[in-house]
Amino acid sequence: MPDSITYRRFTLDDVAAAHALTVELKWPHRPDDWKFVAQLGVGFVAEDVSGVIGTALCWKYGADRASLGMVIVSPARQGLGIGRKLMEMVLEELGGRITFLHATAAGQPLYEKLGFRAAGTLDQHQGAAFQPPLVSLPAGERLRPLGSSDTARLVELASQASGLDRAEVLPALLDNADGIALDRDGELVGFALFRRFGRGFAIGPVVALPSEDSSRAKALISHWLALNAGVFVRVDTPGDSGLTDWLEQLGLPRVDTVVRMVRNADPQSVAAHATPYVQYGIINQAIF
Repeated sequence: MPDSITYRRFTLDDVAAAHALTVELKWPHRPDDWKFVAQLGVGFVAEDVSGVIGTALCWKYGADRASLGMVIVSPARQGLGIGRKLMEMVLEELGGRITFLHATAAGQPLYEKLGFRAAGTLDQHQGAAFQPPLVSLPAGERLRPLGSSDTARLVELASQASGLDRAEVLPALLDNADGIALDRDGELVGFALFRRFGRGFAIGPVVALPSEDSSRAKALISHWLALNAGVFVRVDTPGDSGLTDWLEQLGLPRVDTVVRMVRNADPQSVAAHATPYVQYGIINQAIF
């Protein structure tokens, strides 16, 4: 490792430099997207005389779970072991927590060497030329605006569906997002949020009770698409959600697929779904 490279904690003062790295790699993140994830987590940077040349962040959920992401090394400084060193620092920070990440094909070999194993896939859909259909809901169910009194229930559903404690993430997200609720005879049984992200807007998380044709999740997503015709929209949905073909038919093509990976747990055990609620769309690839 060259002596000129040093490592330290990530601070909010690093957001501008971190954003410059994502621009260099053609990632879509805005400075505000960086600030949002940085405020919720902790991380590390690598730097040399030119400034910040690498980042890695992580987020802790409850007592025993976590995710990591925003692992970036400047193209000019790749191949020097910087990414591995940053990952090792993050993993030391997280200790024995069950830790998740989303891996590109390029990053997966490193993550496997660090003890991560594949536990599913995630499909990234995006576009602006979509035509959302009307989706019928089961009898007694309707969409309604979210209210301030819904927050505790949203946290409950999002935590169950994701398997991660959303007590900090969801309230912070609601400060930056609009939401729609799925109501069944007065009970909130699903929701979807819509917010600025990257090149346009993102839908997620999307949480709902499952149905044979995923009509509840489709109704929640279609609501936001119908209100934003011609706007660039992104939805990241698990590969086993059953929504990939439907989204492509609407005009939101799948542009990428990444691998969900886990450390300190058996992939099959974390994939098991003990709750009736399903997360059909994630928040983003860093905080899940």
